[in-house]
Amino acid sequence: MQTILYSVIGYVLMLAMLRFLSRRPGAQMTAFEFVIVFLIGGVMILAIMDDDRSVTNSTTAVITVGLMHRSVARLKHRFPRFGLFVDGTPLVVMANGQFVSDTMQKMRLQEMDIMASARTQGLKTLSDIDEAVLERNGGISILARQEQAS
Repeated sequence: MQTILYSVIGYVLMLAMLRFLSRRPGAQMTAFEFVIVFLIGGVMILAIMDDDRSVTNSTTAVITVGLMHRSVARLKHRFPRFGLFVDGTPLVVMANGQFVSDTMQKMRLQEMDIMASARTQGLKTLSDIDEAVLERNGGISILARQEQAS
């Protein structure tokens, strides 16, 4: 029972930590963030497993975390507001070719992050970008500027 309780607490803490780290983990994880996420995961494993390192205890912990993940996914589907809380909402970080500096600062994004996403779509300069959106999964969607017809 202790393993199940610790697994549930560990899952909730990891979910909260990933939300606290904002959206970068997943889509644009830096080496620093990659280390932090896995280090926290390793610490959680030690706390969940305690001194009992049996196969049964390990299996119980893995199954509990899997069931927690599935439960959260169902809750997100059934209650869209819960999904907004867990995953967040898309945020506009560039509108009409201008950076939304408050949003970029809160999300710890830099111009070079937006340009990196723009280059994957073949855009070479900031003037080629009309709008950029930080998606729920941490990716940046770029909308190219449409040429004005004369």
